[in-house]
Amino acid sequence: MSILIGGSESGQISLDPKFANRHGLVAGATGTGKTVTLQCLAEGFSDLGVPVFLADVKGDISGMSQPGKPHPKVDERVESIGIEGYSQHAYPVAFWDLFGKKGTPVRSTVSEMGPQLLSRLLDLNETQESIMTLVFEFADNEGILLVDLKDLRTTLEFLGENGKQMGTGYGVSKASINAILRRLLMLEREGGKKFFGEPALELEDFMQVARDGRGIINILAADQLIMSPRVYSTFLLWLLSELFETLPELGDPEQPVLVFFFDEAHLLFRDAPKPLLEKIEQVVRLIRSKGVGVYFISQSPSDIPDSVLGQLGNRIQHALRAYTPKEQKAVRVAAQSFRANPKLDTVTAITELGVGEALVSTLQKKGVPSPVERVLVRPPCSRMGKATLAERKALMDRDPNMRRYGESIDPRSAHEVLSERTQARLEQQQEAELKERAAKAQGKPKARSSNRQSVGEAFLKSVARSLGSTAGRELFRGILGSLLK
Repeated sequence: MSILIGGSESGQISLDPKFANRHGLVAGATGTGKTVTLQCLAEGFSDLGVPVFLADVKGDISGMSQPGKPHPKVDERVESIGIEGYSQHAYPVAFWDLFGKKGTPVRSTVSEMGPQLLSRLLDLNETQESIMTLVFEFADNEGILLVDLKDLRTTLEFLGENGKQMGTGYGVSKASINAILRRLLMLEREGGKKFFGEPALELEDFMQVARDGRGIINILAADQLIMSPRVYSTFLLWLLSELFETLPELGDPEQPVLVFFFDEAHLLFRDAPKPLLEKIEQVVRLIRSKGVGVYFISQSPSDIPDSVLGQLGNRIQHALRAYTPKEQKAVRVAAQSFRANPKLDTVTAITELGVGEALVSTLQKKGVPSPVERVLVRPPCSRMGKATLAERKALMDRDPNMRRYGESIDPRSAHEVLSERTQARLEQQQEAELKERAAKAQGKPKARSSNRQSVGEAFLKSVARSLGSTAGRELFRGILGSLLK
């Protein structure tokens, strides 16, 4: 069974599931039909029993949870393409939302995110990133969890106040600490505070199948999230890296175990440093052996670095406009990315495509791209447009994920542990001052002791207690974090 994309002069054009994990690209200018193409692909994978994850950037994908509506133009297109047994029906959908308003809350912990991705999220410079790495090293050595941004802030403040007393390597500049803390405040205002916490997402919950055997389509509400592009792109990159780390090797399965659609893909690569781009390329290249297909959606192939673009074997190109020299160059780049078809002038066709038309090339036997075809994309079976608030709420109320992730919890982690240590230090200082004043009142000579020494002793005792309960434990980091070490 293949995934029908649409029809051309030579017949129906489909995507072979065996090569669907070789990744793909859906490109085209705004308003040319990319969203409908994305919807059709998601339906096709779901029909095969393949779970799908996609971000609803414009807020109009939620209608997949409802059946489509009859329309004469739909009937005309179905007849033109020659689709047999076409019917309009809903698809099994799970709604997710980092803000917890339009779907089940999605959370990760600071420890799982890792220092490299967090540094990108906070837009830190090289010096600040080294401090962030030191924070994670300290947490690992002490066996304390970094769950939320409160933990991260407390740990940064603790190192700023006590780092020099803790030995070589932990002394950090308070100015740099304060700069990172300001970045944390900005991240919280962008909604990052809601993302970090417990219970953290278990990726298996993105890979469910409905009772009728169709794959669940996981829709992330991103219409608000996209207003914070750094948070959006870093979250999806974290999700992709966690999938890579978690899933077993499968080689070349008959069909993917999960398909991941990355809308507004240019945000992933914008301003990314070279080491991060190299690791993104590495993850995209290797994750196909885990059975995961990654499909980038963007306005132009030129938005994707060549090193990544070369790995996207399945291409669907909607219309591009060519009014400026830069746009004309983008059209040529898009045309050159296809396997040539002697019957088709690809450069001209890209600028002449109507809404709902696309140039398509998919991988065939032995993974060889097919010659490019001009294709009329099939109509979706589900609704094109939004689900109503009542329809969305009804699905969310029945979703078992909401019962699992709906309420956040605040476990004992770095904030609590380090706050207790700080309190113990203050109490010890107060006790020492009281003894000193009492001794002075009695006329006794001041004991030769150092406040720094007492602080160090208190800290070491606290460390010993912490290590005693967490001996041998090492906190794990996401794949990008470990790759970049």
